[in-house]
Amino acid sequence: MPEQYDQTSTVEFRPPGPPRAPAPDLARWCRDVTEARWFALTVFAVILLNAALLGVETYSGVVAEWHGWLRLAEHACLAAFTAEILLRLGAHAERPRDFFKDPWNLFDLAVVLCAFLPVVRENTTVLRLLRLARVLRTARFLPQLRIVLVAVARSLPGTLSFLLVGALLLYVYAMVGWVFFGHHDPGHYGSIGRAVLTLFLLMTLDGIGDAVHTGLELSRWSLVYYASYVLIASFVLVNVLIGVVITSLDEAREMEKAAEAGAQPGAGAESGTGAGGESGAGAGEVPRPAVGPPDDHRLLLARITAARQALDALERDLVRSAPTPTPTRLAARTADAPAAPAGEAR
Repeated sequence: MPEQYDQTSTVEFRPPGPPRAPAPDLARWCRDVTEARWFALTVFAVILLNAALLGVETYSGVVAEWHGWLRLAEHACLAAFTAEILLRLGAHAERPRDFFKDPWNLFDLAVVLCAFLPVVRENTTVLRLLRLARVLRTARFLPQLRIVLVAVARSLPGTLSFLLVGALLLYVYAMVGWVFFGHHDPGHYGSIGRAVLTLFLLMTLDGIGDAVHTGLELSRWSLVYYASYVLIASFVLVNVLIGVVITSLDEAREMEKAAEAGAQPGAGAESGTGAGGESGAGAGEVPRPAVGPPDDHRLLLARITAARQALDALERDLVRSAPTPTPTRLAARTADAPAAPAGEAR
């Protein structure tokens, strides 16, 4: 019994160590799923299904007959969108900040989270508008549509300037029209509001013929009034707006190309490693380092190791290709070499 007591008393208690970091297998699996083509097509189909359900709900007879099935389909779409967001979050588990740097991720996350808020779910109008916002998520899977939306967003500052100039032009011409045509045509120029509305409609050249004929009955100078307005409002300002949108569209295309180029950060490093492998082809093919998890430190070490292996192979090739000195060549070199002074020889 004492010996057993001594043996058990020597058992040491080791406190549990720090928790291990979760393996990147889950993040890698989520990344593979979200980057797959079938995943994008599936989410795109769910978005179209959600848009179709919104259109079907406008028919009261269909809603009354299939109310339960429509609610079930709506919940299924919400579950699919929630699973998509969770997979995208899991794909950025190692670097969560990268998920929030993408504005499309923020938009998708906001649309999905708002659907779970009690205030939104109780308000039918807000819920329908939120479901309608999901249709805009198709731009995530259509590059050309995404470029157009980005161009529209970038053209907003120029568009605001255009609207300011247009409003100033409308106000000036409306006041002039009220002064000259207010008493003779009160239905169109009786107040500043009616004059602005009339000129806004004339900006599209709708009814410009009737307006000119009515003005000519009063004075021939009305032709100058309408001609100058149509020239400035319908041609100059519209062309300026088109130029702003086209410039923003070009900028959006450049941003899309830059984003696609930045999505391939390892292209230059792989080409350099391949060049090193070709230089050492005489000694054998240099093994390509197997990169595990996307860790910057490990990736750098793997590339350094590959470069060292390529340099070693090149050195072996140079040693093998160097000419071997023969006895005759050694004797000729000794005879040609100048005799060293006695002091240096010592």
